[in-house]
Amino acid sequence: MKEKITAKLLGALQVTGKEYEVHDTTVTGLFVRVTAAGAKSYVVSWARGRKKTLGRVGILTLDQARAEATQYLAEARTLGEPLAITQGRKGATLPSLRDFIDDTYMPWFETYHKGHEKTLHTLNNNFEAIMPQRLDSITGRDLEQIRTGWMQSGNKPSTVNRKMGSISGVFSRAVEWEYIAAHPLAKLKQLKVDSVGKVRYLDADETKRLREALDARQDEARVERETANKWRADRGKEQMQSLLQLPFTDHLKPLVLVSLNTGMRRGELFDLKWSAVNFQTKTITAAGATTKTNNTRHIPMNKETIGVLEDWKKQVGKSQYVFPGQEGGRLEDVKGAWLKLLERAKIEGFRWHDMRHDFASRLVMAGVPLNTVRDLLGHADIKMTLRYAHLAPGTKAAAVELI
Repeated sequence: MKEKITAKLLGALQVTGKEYEVHDTTVTGLFVRVTAAGAKSYVVSWARGRKKTLGRVGILTLDQARAEATQYLAEARTLGEPLAITQGRKGATLPSLRDFIDDTYMPWFETYHKGHEKTLHTLNNNFEAIMPQRLDSITGRDLEQIRTGWMQSGNKPSTVNRKMGSISGVFSRAVEWEYIAAHPLAKLKQLKVDSVGKVRYLDADETKRLREALDARQDEARVERETANKWRADRGKEQMQSLLQLPFTDHLKPLVLVSLNTGMRRGELFDLKWSAVNFQTKTITAAGATTKTNNTRHIPMNKETIGVLEDWKKQVGKSQYVFPGQEGGRLEDVKGAWLKLLERAKIEGFRWHDMRHDFASRLVMAGVPLNTVRDLLGHADIKMTLRYAHLAPGTKAAAVELI
């Protein structure tokens, strides 16, 4: 059928179970093809049996489609064939990498993936050199030069691969959505990395120092609060709540202890709500919406975790979050307090995420089967858990004794 294509019309096109076309009355030769499954694409036709798909509706705008179709048709009239066909020229309206990321890729990524802030940060801070370039002009050589620069500046191969993975996802969608014909990273192989690597966990002395540092930090906070209240009393000012009778002076100690005893990811702890803590069944439910793998898992609480959370709940207030921020909403950051704690405990090279490794390592060293550890950690694949296999007591030694 023929009709002026408008945004309203595009939104109203129905899925009929059969493919059909709507031809634009504004630009003769431009039409929208709707497949039996409901996929809608802009197509330009300049002669009988001669046509080209310009892009998906919703990815390519109507104005861009009209401009591109107009150029195809003008070149076909004067040259017999559009230059996009005879010379492989890409569309004049093709966006720059910067515009594609901002206008098309990130809105899609935010809808279907978690951690979009981290992905956008990686893209913004590592690919500045090619951001102004049009999508079709970026080559594997361009990306190889960027990668070489990272390596020369001291980036680890695993870090380089993660960065490249972020931009690879952008180009994969550009190919899928018919912006470009080929993926510029198709021939660029990932750098080889140690798939097992070194697992960082706390030894007995470090564990002791970390817990002592948590207690010392709280003792210091209590003394400071009493000193402050004495100063305020001397001046007739309102007293702040005394910390002497409270089990915790702030969120850091309970947060660290729960992390060490459950192996929960930092984001999972920040998202944790009291409704997910069941003291009767002694479990914490990490809902799929808050987990990295989108799978819900139920984490049993040991005695220390139960005691910590029971005490913490009595003093934390009415927030729905187990570890709320200052205004009662979701906690967003703990980095500053964590780094000071490590400095106090004289522990080096230990990240917040390493508490998760510590949890898994202690389980494996206690003889817990790897598949149980995998389930507790929420790993989608046992390969992730195998990094702890060497810690299993006597497994390898027992194996070689069999021959």
